[in-house]
Amino acid sequence: MPVGLGFVVAALAAAIPATAAEAGDAARGQVVYERCEACHSPDLDRIGPHHRGIVGRVAGSVKGFDYSPALRKAGFVWTEALLDRWLTDPQKLVPGNKMGFRLGDPAMRADVIAYLKTLN
Repeated sequence: MPVGLGFVVAALAAAIPATAAEAGDAARGQVVYERCEACHSPDLDRIGPHHRGIVGRVAGSVKGFDYSPALRKAGFVWTEALLDRWLTDPQKLVPGNKMGFRLGDPAMRADVIAYLKTLN
């Protein structure tokens, strides 16, 4: 491979963003999570369900929590990728759910997801 092309390939590889799981910082995520605490808690159901154990949990499955019909029927397991999509735009992922909050910054989403993983 010519030197110029190798440099371009290396530069492009470096520019590809990491996944949320790779890029997140749990300590920063815990600070960003304070925004979530108006409705959520690691251990208590509030306006939204508790988050301890969310990664790997079936969506809409916290016993006793009053989910929207849309989220109860979602039928997926929360993964890092789905949490990223959810935090980007909950209504796009599950139309008709009750959550109106969005976290637009990809780095902040990655950090929050890294923090949520520590709650498992």
